[in-house]
Amino acid sequence: MPDLIAQGPELQQRWRRSLPADHAVVLGRTAGNWAVPWDAAVSRRHVMMQWNGRRLEVVRLPEARNPVFYSGREADRFAIGPGEHFVVGETTFTLADQRADVSADLPAPLREQAFSAQYLKQIPFRHPDHRLEVLSRLPEVISGAAGESELCVRLVSMLLAGVPRADAAAVVAADRQTPAAPKVLQWDQRLAVADDFRPSVGLIREAIARGQSVLHVWRGPASPAAQSFTASEQYDWAFCTPVGGAGAPWALYVAGRFAAETASRHSTDPTDLREDVKFTELAAAMLGALRQMRLLEHRHATLSPFFSPVVLDTLMSQDPDEVLAPRETDVCVMFCDLRGFSRESERQARDLMGLLHRVSNALGVATRQIREQGGVVGDFQGDAAMGFWGWPLPQPDMAVRATVAALAIRRQFDATAGFRAGIGIAAGRAVAGKIGTVDQVKVTVFGPVVNLASRLEGMTKLLRAPILIDRATAAEVRRDVPVEVARVRRLAVVRPYGVETAMEVSELLPPAGPESPLADEHLAIYESALDAFLASRWSEALDKLQRIPAADQAKDFLTAAIVQHNRTPPPGWDGVIPLQTK
Repeated sequence: MPDLIAQGPELQQRWRRSLPADHAVVLGRTAGNWAVPWDAAVSRRHVMMQWNGRRLEVVRLPEARNPVFYSGREADRFAIGPGEHFVVGETTFTLADQRADVSADLPAPLREQAFSAQYLKQIPFRHPDHRLEVLSRLPEVISGAAGESELCVRLVSMLLAGVPRADAAAVVAADRQTPAAPKVLQWDQRLAVADDFRPSVGLIREAIARGQSVLHVWRGPASPAAQSFTASEQYDWAFCTPVGGAGAPWALYVAGRFAAETASRHSTDPTDLREDVKFTELAAAMLGALRQMRLLEHRHATLSPFFSPVVLDTLMSQDPDEVLAPRETDVCVMFCDLRGFSRESERQARDLMGLLHRVSNALGVATRQIREQGGVVGDFQGDAAMGFWGWPLPQPDMAVRATVAALAIRRQFDATAGFRAGIGIAAGRAVAGKIGTVDQVKVTVFGPVVNLASRLEGMTKLLRAPILIDRATAAEVRRDVPVEVARVRRLAVVRPYGVETAMEVSELLPPAGPESPLADEHLAIYESALDAFLASRWSEALDKLQRIPAADQAKDFLTAAIVQHNRTPPPGWDGVIPLQTK
């Protein structure tokens, strides 16, 4: 079957997907596997497509906000053949009818080199920013894929984005125990109308047998046969990197041409490609580890990384389907986000695997504390972890548990150089349980309280407070948690960006002592200053804020609001500070 290739304005904004023969598909910004999330001009559902055996029929949907261009003109209904394309916004969609089959008929390479992991570790990236940005998306690439096929589509797109000089990339599967030819699981090449792609079966087998990245270079002045091969097969070089982990061996295959100036010097030096091999090696190592994790979860159906022991005991003694069934309940939700990740990424540009290990350990601190306090690890979003309490068993003390977990996370992060934590906690009604689609289901929580906790976590940057909680959680902490365990102070009444409803935001603090520069009297002074601020007595509020130690950064938010308005409340002042960003 032919493929549809989407290419946006940026190199990484791309995918290649096989068109189904038996049903139509919808293309749009949020259309599942056929989504084009990078282009705002593409509507949520923009066009419907159907392959009729000869051409691709395209119909613009009524809800599409922007036109579709075919042959330079707006068109609502048309059909394209292989090599033709249509455009929506800044994205071009090309129909390609090519094949990718491994070949054993390729000539011997002019030069071959294997790269050990130890050798590649010593190779620095000359321009690491782009590589880091692409690699940082790999966990999302894997976790967001609904199945193995979709995972391979995303991996190939990531390889082409991370290796700019590559002209083609593929994910292949092989078997060490049988002589059967490796199978191309997914592939793509930059030129949509190029010839078929024929990865070298010898190169793939060599890389998997060695357990190392292997590079073949075919182009060179000393080998007319090799030059002839290059002319017909388009590629001067290719390397293959095995992917570790359980299951059938996978490998990442990358091929390309030397730049014109390099080719004019007849260079066949593999060192020209060392950084590209290192990038692919890092991607393969991360992919192998995450594949191993997914396989173990699938085989053993283990719930221990997500549930506390008390929840696991419940699952063992009752019907899991009944226990995990989604239902409405009172929950307390916590979001924990890493601070300082970008700075550490720059500092550790030459040790990306070390950085991955540190990030995993840091998120492990959060998940461990959530579970130890009887909570459920609900999700990972980028470099943030989400946990919640109150399900599957009722927990009347869920706010206390979340408080203890949050303070323990802050304590451990403060003792760990390089990262800090931003934490948001909110309590309310939600639906919790096994939630998802037919293709992917996870145990999580859904409802406005989740969005509120996420917003509070985001506000920690603006209010410069490590842990923020909503009014409901603050009331329970004041009532049920001794000051020897935790303290609370109201920080401000704010209107979050893009939201009409104002909310009171409080800070969760550790007890007075070495962990906090604020004594109980300082908290009392601050809340008195806040009362004066809300009552339009801004000069009085500012005088009181100046009596709080300078080490308290959270007071700067209120101070700035007063100073920006020259100590005078604006007309129609209602006590609410509008936030200008998320």
